[in-house]
Amino acid sequence: MNAPDAPFEEPWQAQLFAFTVALNEAGHFTWSEWTAVFGPRVQGAEADVYWNIWFEALVEMLETAGIARADEVQALTERWQAAARATPHGMPILLSAAP
Repeated sequence: MNAPDAPFEEPWQAQLFAFTVALNEAGHFTWSEWTAVFGPRVQGAEADVYWNIWFEALVEMLETAGIARADEVQALTERWQAAARATPHGMPILLSAAP
């Protein structure tokens, strides 16, 4: 699979990439460990799911490192989505806005 032409089509993709780099730089995993998880997942995948696969691989890395469980990541994702829906357009999204 080829990576998308533009590295980031949406802000969340850039944030996901930056978070992955920060975790690596903090010593939570090596790039070799990352590629061992990400590589097999992305081989043969379509370009439109590239960043979703990246996210899934990162969740696995978070679990392996003991940083967060997949259910915790899912719950936090749902809270942020709820906060986004509850936030008026143009205003900053605050997690506390989640119902």
